[in-house]
Amino acid sequence: MKTELNVPSELNFLIVVENWLLDSLKVALGDSVDWKIQAPRLRLALAEAYSNVVRHAHRDQPNLPILFRLEIKDRDVALEIWDRGNGYNISNYIEPDPQDKQESGYGWLIMQRLMDRVEYRLQVNGLNCLKLETSLPKLEE
Repeated sequence: MKTELNVPSELNFLIVVENWLLDSLKVALGDSVDWKIQAPRLRLALAEAYSNVVRHAHRDQPNLPILFRLEIKDRDVALEIWDRGNGYNISNYIEPDPQDKQESGYGWLIMQRLMDRVEYRLQVNGLNCLKLETSLPKLEE
């Protein structure tokens, strides 16, 4: 199954994107997933990705759309988040040290811990793409 969604670059649309993602997954996978465990994990990864686009890539440009593409094959989920910002060179990322009481820079770390694979591509046809992938385990009976 493949589906996509375009939303403005405004944080108040996060609930729309979360509902679209989880409802799409539930239609495709039904009750075979423990949603009480998986939904919060997916919501947090999505919130980190979405808020980074709104606050950094599209800063003060709510008119710029964010494109979400979701592909589900069996139990494998791939979510792409496309933005029109200047992009970020991920090779410059330095993992934050909690001892330093750093206020930002945790998003990439959080997404990597929550998802099986995180990939970021700069300037693909004028857009940047963050791809989050995971395989959802079957509900244990």
